[in-house]
Amino acid sequence: MSDATFFPGEQKPLSPPEPTSTSRLLRSPRLRLALSVLLLTLPSLTDVGLDVLRRGPRLRELHGDYVLTYLAAVAESTLLWATLVYAASPRRGALRHVNAVLFAIALTLAIGAQSYFFGQYNAYLNVDVSVFASNFKDSVVNQVAADLGNYLRAKAPPLALAIALVWVGSRLLEPRRWPAIIAGILAPLLLVGSFFVPTQHRHLQASTPDVLFLNAVGGLLRTQLGMTEQSNQLRPRARNSLPVPSLTRRADLPKRNVVLVILESVRADSVCVEYDEACRRTEATNRLFPARYPLNNMRSLDSCTAVSLAVLWSGLLPTESRDTLHTWPLIFDYARAAGYDTAFWTSQNMLFGNARLWVKNLGVSRFTSATELDPTADLDMGAPEQLLAARINGEIGQLREPYLAVVQLSNVHYPYYVNPRGPMPFEPWTTSKGPDENAAFKNYYQNSVYQQDQHVAAFLSHLRSTPAGAHTVIVYTSDHGEAFREHGQMGHTFSIFDEEIKVPAWIDAPPGTLTEGEERALRGKRDKNLFHIDIAPTVLDLLGVLGDPKLDEYAAKMPGHSLIRSELSEQALPMTNCAGVWSCAFENWGYMRGTRKLEARSWDPGWKCYDLAQDPDEQRNLGPEACNDLVTLAQGTFGRLPGAGVPQH
Repeated sequence: MSDATFFPGEQKPLSPPEPTSTSRLLRSPRLRLALSVLLLTLPSLTDVGLDVLRRGPRLRELHGDYVLTYLAAVAESTLLWATLVYAASPRRGALRHVNAVLFAIALTLAIGAQSYFFGQYNAYLNVDVSVFASNFKDSVVNQVAADLGNYLRAKAPPLALAIALVWVGSRLLEPRRWPAIIAGILAPLLLVGSFFVPTQHRHLQASTPDVLFLNAVGGLLRTQLGMTEQSNQLRPRARNSLPVPSLTRRADLPKRNVVLVILESVRADSVCVEYDEACRRTEATNRLFPARYPLNNMRSLDSCTAVSLAVLWSGLLPTESRDTLHTWPLIFDYARAAGYDTAFWTSQNMLFGNARLWVKNLGVSRFTSATELDPTADLDMGAPEQLLAARINGEIGQLREPYLAVVQLSNVHYPYYVNPRGPMPFEPWTTSKGPDENAAFKNYYQNSVYQQDQHVAAFLSHLRSTPAGAHTVIVYTSDHGEAFREHGQMGHTFSIFDEEIKVPAWIDAPPGTLTEGEERALRGKRDKNLFHIDIAPTVLDLLGVLGDPKLDEYAAKMPGHSLIRSELSEQALPMTNCAGVWSCAFENWGYMRGTRKLEARSWDPGWKCYDLAQDPDEQRNLGPEACNDLVTLAQGTFGRLPGAGVPQH
């Protein structure tokens, strides 16, 4: 007989539902424990898994202490995320909400931001970059906003993962009261502590992406609070050139002015260096100067504007000391000493990276920068260059002959200025930096180059129409190139591969402005290996003062050779983006002699050697033994591989 009696009309209580197969499985202590461990370690496992997919070959090369630092990062990552998930899992209590939000934000940023950053630069964001970026945080915001769609898409998967883990954790883990309270207090402390735990962030980046990101956040916070020593994060300071004695122009040379045009971020293959009847890339200047002298193998010694300007204007190597780079005379100083009028017009925003300090003492009679053209000029791209062209056209006729004028452009700096109402002949184009849209994004860049070229042609054609234009020599080049994932990186300052340092160059000289010997020498340079260190001697030669004995002291530090003379710069030359006027986010440097180039970046395992004659795309690493002499020179100059110690300046 049952224990209960039911009378007619009474409803029998419902029996508990039979447990489902899933419920029965979750009642298994072993399975529940296994699922709990998986849940707590899944964030770290996901991060490591993504790292292996991106950097598998690099990770296999880790050895010795690098293996230990990576394992330590895995342990730190696991402890942090597991504690945050556990602290976010109780069914009640205010701390669970706090930790759930912290976990979601931190995981989304740590995994999503690194996914985006690696997709752009083939390396992870680290503390060096965050300290570097703190000096131009407006620029960082500007650049992220330009590619906001891809940036947000990189964040969506880790955000979804974080929300799912919190939801599952609240149903699976069921923390007891006191462990939950302890974890709730401990988790935020661990998160803040992770900002300051040191990790191996240079060279091979022997740490997990999330730990590198958290350490970078700590660097940014320390910098903003004035708690870091930023002596290795160099920016230009005010220049004060050493005095130049009065110089005498050679009387046997033709009368000539000189205009030096310096583009921004324009790579050699984005310009028609030689005259080409079918040219589309830079068709305006191509049509304007059909008789120009092409220089097909010009290279900068870096891929950073500040460093390039220092080399172009002084003739010095980028490896000279900070003091030397801030005191050695510039082409403006030599020109004034020889009785030339001088001018400097630029569309660059001089608020970027202390640039105004670098040019404040140029002593030119005409000076214009971006904010004088447009007070709201973009920090990266500067002022629209139709404004620059109009300013030049209004002022160049006011210069007293003979003169030296320098025009520096900036609209082709990322995110690339393109007037939507202007011509955009390169299609399809997109502003997205997604890897699968690389070709279309490069078309957008090429449209920016195309529009900039129209403005360059506008002021140069005006110049040619003036009386002075008939005896003005134009020297044309770019500060550096721009990468589009040829070796993984995007943009510039990340390497000395040719996509970042091979630049367009040509000289246009009206009839009678060069001697027969100068013309012959210039024609002979058409396909020779030339470098930015050759520009300053060329300008001095055009000014008629190269070789003046009173310049011997200063010329001794100029390793380049005039392009209108027969000599070539055939010696081994150092190349670096880390210099006394500008320190780099990722260290990279090397040497070049002839067609052999030695290169290393902070995330490379060692030196790489390329023969540009046989391998112009730099795809076949010959190994350091093929560049033994350059390795010896690099070790003597830089003292180490990039990222392997204290920065050298």
